[in-house]
Amino acid sequence: MKDFVYYTPTEVVFGAQSEEKVADLVRKYGGHRVLVHYGGKSALRSGLLEKICRLLDEGGIEHVELGGVVPNPRLSKVREGIALCREKGVDFILAVGGGSVIDSAKGIAYGVVTDTDVWDFYLGKAQATACLPVASVLTIPAAGSEMSEASVVTNEDGDVKLGYSNDLSRPKFAIMNPERTFTLPPYQTAAGVTDMMMHTMERYFTHDDDMTLTDNIAESILRTMKDCVFAVLKNPTDYRNRAQIMWGGSVAHNGLTGCGLSDDWATHQLEHELSGMFDVTHGAGLAAIWPSWARYVYKENISRFVRFAVNVMDVPNDFTDPEQTALRGIEAMEQFYHAIGMPINIHELIGRDITDEEIHEMVRKCSRDFTCTTGCFKVLQPADMEAIYRMAR
Repeated sequence: MKDFVYYTPTEVVFGAQSEEKVADLVRKYGGHRVLVHYGGKSALRSGLLEKICRLLDEGGIEHVELGGVVPNPRLSKVREGIALCREKGVDFILAVGGGSVIDSAKGIAYGVVTDTDVWDFYLGKAQATACLPVASVLTIPAAGSEMSEASVVTNEDGDVKLGYSNDLSRPKFAIMNPERTFTLPPYQTAAGVTDMMMHTMERYFTHDDDMTLTDNIAESILRTMKDCVFAVLKNPTDYRNRAQIMWGGSVAHNGLTGCGLSDDWATHQLEHELSGMFDVTHGAGLAAIWPSWARYVYKENISRFVRFAVNVMDVPNDFTDPEQTALRGIEAMEQFYHAIGMPINIHELIGRDITDEEIHEMVRKCSRDFTCTTGCFKVLQPADMEAIYRMAR
């Protein structure tokens, strides 16, 4: 068991009509002039954005608005937000939306209070030492950004998608009303569940096998998300199961499922190049990559894959052949992905074969010009990255 620090300072306000408390919460955490940051038509069409702005007005809190965040949020929008916040004297950023909006808000929050180019944080050239307070009204459970220290942004110049993590950007509060997820399209729902499950699996597949409590928590999250996604795909207004999914997305990425373990994150890093190059839905990209990663690395610790197969995927344990049990667990995960409408390879994801040139470019970006490795369960060299992309093509 590894030594660890568990830090999760976000106040969660969960339940029906929980957005009614937004003005009091902003005031509690020192906000006076707020940037309300959001995505596109959904926040407008649902009436949520209008309600949030009305509640802030009624609470005597000034605000400006900036919409237009897209999936795989863009650096140009972050820079637009930085300029707007400086012009208007914004001291608090409220993200109304899902992970892309929250990640964009975090990027803005870093950039407003520094002379450093915000992209340097994502490049690893600098570390943030200050950050405007950020909070969220969550509408898409998936990324877990509402409770995490992570932010992922895409630079359109070269289609480079990079993440930056710093506890300074952990949201002050997260408002979560499961009713706000009733209108999510089935594909978005399934991709979100895939993402939150992968946040758990990136920590679960490890060589640290002596943290039983953390493993049991992870397996419970994975089993629960599997069950709940079928229920909400059948009945989108199923409050009980929508609530499990909404809370599951937060718990999967607030650090709890990694306590005492070594994280991997290779699947995420490999997928970032997919969504950076092809602008695909992140969760779907993870589903397209993970089976090939799993088959490439499972022999590094077959017993961990056996445990996953038996305890998560309900595969009978063939004690005479652990390798076959492990492989059946991977196959069962592929069947689950297909059952909820997710792809299991890149061809299914983008509708065509990727070229050798595209694979080379993704490897180059993932390895930072062939200078870096990724992963911990198996440390992936550039040649390993290429092999996995080829298996997944």
